[in-house]
Amino acid sequence: MSLLKRLFGRSSDAPTLPAAAPSVEFDGFTVRATPYPEAGQFQLCGVISKEIGGVVKEHRFVRADRFTDMDTAVEMTFTKARLIIAQSGGRLFD
Repeated sequence: MSLLKRLFGRSSDAPTLPAAAPSVEFDGFTVRATPYPEAGQFQLCGVISKEIGGVVKEHRFVRADRFTDMDTAVEMTFTKARLIIAQSGGRLFD
């Protein structure tokens, strides 16, 4: 029966996604955390965006880091995005 549950139903230990991706503003950029389930954990993933000349530019990033809970994955996504912005700044969308 366990095999049938895995094939046709949700496993109780499978990570669940939030209804909406949380976002924060940082140094003129908008950072949206978009971690996704991978191998029973949450993969660090996010989107950095900024309006430049009336056009919204986006930079999606994925890192190898995985976390057991969504809250930690979101927090670490924001931390990594701040680092990317600090290192790249305006060159992020070149």
